[in-house]
Amino acid sequence: MLQLHNFSKSYRGRAVLRIDSFAFSPGTSWIQGANGSGKSTLLRAIAGVTPFEGDILLAGQLSVKKQAVAYRRLVNFAEAEPLFPEFLTGRELIHLFRAAKNGPPHQEDFYLEGLHMTSYVHEPVGSYSSGMLKKLSLVLAFLGQPTCIVLDEPLTTLDAAAIPVLCSWMARQQAQQGTSFLLSSHQAFAAGSLPAMQQLLIEHATLHYPE
Repeated sequence: MLQLHNFSKSYRGRAVLRIDSFAFSPGTSWIQGANGSGKSTLLRAIAGVTPFEGDILLAGQLSVKKQAVAYRRLVNFAEAEPLFPEFLTGRELIHLFRAAKNGPPHQEDFYLEGLHMTSYVHEPVGSYSSGMLKKLSLVLAFLGQPTCIVLDEPLTTLDAAAIPVLCSWMARQQAQQGTSFLLSSHQAFAAGSLPAMQQLLIEHATLHYPE
């Protein structure tokens, strides 16, 4: 589903993450590792947000560097701590994202109703709480027809009632669209709430399947 080739990321000349070669299989992958191990860095690079050395290919064809627009149309991303222009409303951001992702009209309605956001989606996001911003970022991540959805700490600041809703979206998206998910989370998902997940570990600046 995704292949990393000669991947490396450095800050101020110091290498913080290096992966010579790794392939993510279709399905749901849960990336684990200690704080500072590079989980968010890796996910941001896969999403096309953070620059890096090497390359990442989607389905062996689209390069995040050489076909950046086509790649990012199929790879959606929700940040751990999302930031949006405070003067825009949630509805305006949704319209922008849906257009950029070639999503069908009113695609967002299902997600807004599921997270009970219809009462405030017309308000500027500068008035949103951290939990409301998280919900908006999750709605945006499901817009369009993504091949892969990347979720960095999706459960952080999410209220208890919203967690099973997110899990149901993931299961539905995977079953109906064949979408794969890459996620990191310090919080465990409830047993049986998601299809079987591959657990991946970042350790000593490499990525591998734990034994």
